Amino acid sequence: MGSNSSRIGDLPKNEYLKKLSGTESVSENDPFWNQLLSFSFPAPTSSTELKLLEEATVSVCRSLGSDSEDLLEELLCCLMQLITDIPLLDITYEISVEAVSTMVVFLSCQLFHKEVLRQSISHKYLMRGRCLPYTSKLVKTLLYNFIRQEKPPPPGAHVLPQQSDGGGLLYGLASGVATGLWTVFTLGGVGSKAAATPELSSPLANQSLLLLLVLANLTDAADMPNPYRQAIMSFKNTQDSSPFPSSIPHAFQINFNSLYTALCEQQTSDQATLLLYTLLHQNSNVRTYMLARTDMENLVLPILEILYHVEERNSHHVYMALIILLILTEDDGFNRSIHEVILKNITWYSERVLTEISLGSLLILVVIRTIQYNMTRTRDKYLHTNCLAALANMSAQFRSLHQYAAQRIISLFSLLSKKHNKVLEQATQSLRGSLSSNDVPLPDYAQDLNVIEEVIRMMLEIINSCLTNSLHHNPNLVYALLYKRDLFEQFRTHPSFQDIMQNIDLVITFFSSRLLQAGAELSVERVLEIIKQGAVALPKDRLKKFPELKFKYVEEEQPEEFFIPYVWSLVYNSAVGLYWNPQDIQLFTMDSD
Repeated sequence: MGSNSSRIGDLPKNEYLKKLSGTESVSENDPFWNQLLSFSFPAPTSSTELKLLEEATVSVCRSLGSDSEDLLEELLCCLMQLITDIPLLDITYEISVEAVSTMVVFLSCQLFHKEVLRQSISHKYLMRGRCLPYTSKLVKTLLYNFIRQEKPPPPGAHVLPQQSDGGGLLYGLASGVATGLWTVFTLGGVGSKAAATPELSSPLANQSLLLLLVLANLTDAADMPNPYRQAIMSFKNTQDSSPFPSSIPHAFQINFNSLYTALCEQQTSDQATLLLYTLLHQNSNVRTYMLARTDMENLVLPILEILYHVEERNSHHVYMALIILLILTEDDGFNRSIHEVILKNITWYSERVLTEISLGSLLILVVIRTIQYNMTRTRDKYLHTNCLAALANMSAQFRSLHQYAAQRIISLFSLLSKKHNKVLEQATQSLRGSLSSNDVPLPDYAQDLNVIEEVIRMMLEIINSCLTNSLHHNPNLVYALLYKRDLFEQFRTHPSFQDIMQNIDLVITFFSSRLLQAGAELSVERVLEIIKQGAVALPKDRLKKFPELKFKYVEEEQPEEFFIPYVWSLVYNSAVGLYWNPQDIQLFTMDSD
């Protein structure tokens, strides 16, 4: 580290920092560089110390920023070169982390604006000029940093013996600056963040992923689209030998198998789930590859676990997981294959012991549980809509539904039916009360009733879709339907449901008649046997055909209004060893903790 030592408070008076930030040009061979890097100071290990460091270096930073836009472009290009060109070794690990972190800091001016920035100096240089040729190489390097999840070297492993000639610039960087950074990493960075979080097992992977998400969500320039998003949208598998169309800029290739494995393993973090969403939604090459995998359970199970622990997750993480499922269920091949994958002993599913169940039935159980949780807690219409859309996309391909999954479908309908009746009763009582008192405003029961009836209609369409397309594959659903057939009676003549009830009513009547003929006190096994025989005998032409249920995920208009604050909240909460004054954050509301 060198023999000279400085306290944080002495930094504004440091002659070498003054010279570094001054206007005088310094040759790359000048001894100044080794003298500068021979100074050390105690690395900040808490948000308080990081705040002191920021305040102590204000004058130095101002000297570097004044009238030096060209210098900023030079610096950004140098950072890109550091990230993409320096091989990842023990002695360069912290340099790579610092280069990535510095780019994040340059872009963090967005944190201090309430509105989404459409242009800034960073935008200007990153999207054109000398930085532009590094686009695909930078995106590729950041992706590989995420894929490899390289852990930092053990303390001391990155410090080389001092060379007799004093070493060069690289030695100074690796053994001087980086040693101070290493202290920050081992102590967990900003004091308010837990040192044991899984992201910190690889600071480089974590920072690289955050920078990648920031770059991918930069708004387009007035005269050109975001090149980093273009690179993310178009990269291909290393196994793909077809040429890139000349119309696609910033194209590159990456190992999709390694990427898939990393995405499967890292879904406990918001940022990894957001990356998976980004790739599935924007890169058709990645989406096609993932849907063709024969081990989709490795990807789907972590997503289901996020939804299952909805109480412990933030709402954005849950939304991303749900939208990923919706995108996957747009594919008929996926909807068929998930019923062929048999899982054993799902330990995290605690409501019931599931010794053996198909991935498809488990997906249905988790989505229905999410709907029920939402009905009793958050009552978020957006969440309802996406859950029901995923079930609807799957419904025509339901196969061999587990008896518990079939029960939960009907139980959800039962819950909706009771809620419908309750709101109807409240509306009636309120109307009676209003006749005797003209001063009391009526609650908007009509709107509540309309929302519930929309959801009931959707559930009836999902049940109908399964019965008309795959009744003979789902005896457990028919059994559950017959067991709770009284539930459907009130909707037979309801004007909103009459048409969709025709098929359900026909199936209930047909199978009830066959069970009646078979006699009383039938065992469950015997009832299922009669259902299987009846499914073959039921004339399919008697079931009315409805349009196929198909829903496609489409981003809202101006998606940046959602994604940019979300990405920066992840940076603020998850970046290693970076400090921003919480009182200055304008982009999103700070949590009380």
